Amino acid sequence: MTKKMFFFLCIILAASVCSGAENIEPQKLVKDAFNYLRGLASISTVDMTIHRPDWERVVTIKAWTLGETDSLFVITAPPKDDGNGTLKKGRQMWMYNPRVNRVIKLPPSMMSQAWQGSDFSNNDLARSDTLITDYVHTLEGTETHEGKTVYIIKSIPRPDAPVVWGMLKLNVREDFVLLREEFFDEDLEPVKVMTTSHIQNVEDRLFPMKWKMQKSDAGDEYTLLEYKSITFSKSLNKNLFTLSNLKNLRR
Repeated sequence: MTKKMFFFLCIILAASVCSGAENIEPQKLVKDAFNYLRGLASISTVDMTIHRPDWERVVTIKAWTLGETDSLFVITAPPKDDGNGTLKKGRQMWMYNPRVNRVIKLPPSMMSQAWQGSDFSNNDLARSDTLITDYVHTLEGTETHEGKTVYIIKSIPRPDAPVVWGMLKLNVREDFVLLREEFFDEDLEPVKVMTTSHIQNVEDRLFPMKWKMQKSDAGDEYTLLEYKSITFSKSLNKNLFTLSNLKNLRR
C-alpha cells in the first residue's frame, strides 16, 4: 500500500468515526444506558464493603427494582443490621429501622446523604431516573475500551432542577455499559467518582459486577459494591414497593 493511499484511508476512517459520534444523541444514549443496566425489573444480592484506612465494614443487601423509579433495599447481614431497609418510589424515599420499629420519610435534602455510612448517597444507590429527567447531556468526545467506543458525556442540570450536583461526567460504552460517573459540586469542582469493572454476561445483557465509589480527595477510602447475583424480569409485584412491605418484608 502506497503512503498516499494509506493517508487517504486514514482520512476516510477518521471522517467515519467523527460522523458516527455526531450522529449520537446523548440524551437518548444516557436513557438507554440507564434502562439497560436497570432493566424493567430486577432482583439482586450485593455485598457492600465500606473501606477506611483503619477499619472496614461489610454488609449484604437484597435489592429489588421496578421501572425507572421504584427501588427497595434491605440489609440481610450482619445480624445486627438485618432488616434495615430503604424504599424509593418516584422522588420519595423512606428508611426503616427494625430496632425502633420506625419508618422515616427522608426530605429531598437528605437524598444526597450517605447511605449507611458509605460513599454512595441514598440517590446513588437507588439509581433513580433523576439522571434522565433533571440533566441535559452533551457529547464531549470518545475513547476506546476493550475494542468498543466509549462516549464521554457531560451532564448539566436543567434550570431549577432539584439536584445536588453542578455537573456530572459519564463514560458510556457503545453497548450501554456505564464505565464511569464523576460528580462535581456547584463550583464544578470534582467531589467523587464511581467506576465499574468485572463486566460479565448476565442473562441477555452485559453487566458490571463491581461498582466502586471514591471521593476525589480520598486516599485509601472507598465503597465497593460486589454483585453476588442479579436476575432481570419483565415485572415485579407493585405491592412489593410499599411501606407495609418495607417493615414486614419476607425474604
